[in-house]
Amino acid sequence: MTGLSKGKGFAGAIKRHNFHRGPMTHGSRHHRKPGSIGSMYPQHVFKGTKLPGQMGHAQTTVKNLSIEKVDAGKNILAVRGAIPGPKKSLVLIKSVS
Repeated sequence: MTGLSKGKGFAGAIKRHNFHRGPMTHGSRHHRKPGSIGSMYPQHVFKGTKLPGQMGHAQTTVKNLSIEKVDAGKNILAVRGAIPGPKKSLVLIKSVS
């Protein structure tokens, strides 16, 4: 099943990439920042570096979900498992075989 995942808006590095936070006391100013983002030599940040940004609202595919029941009269398809996206969103269903 393929759909758009739930949008979370602009998220920090801790929420978006599961980074650990820094110490909260003893004069530390490194609480929820990502830390070092590269060495000094290339003098630029490499593409793909895990930084804060838009989280969610991206195409997501969940495989191996089973169809439990089909009710053609009420136009209902019951699926076992988690489906990507918010309620009442469109989902594409494909058969793998």
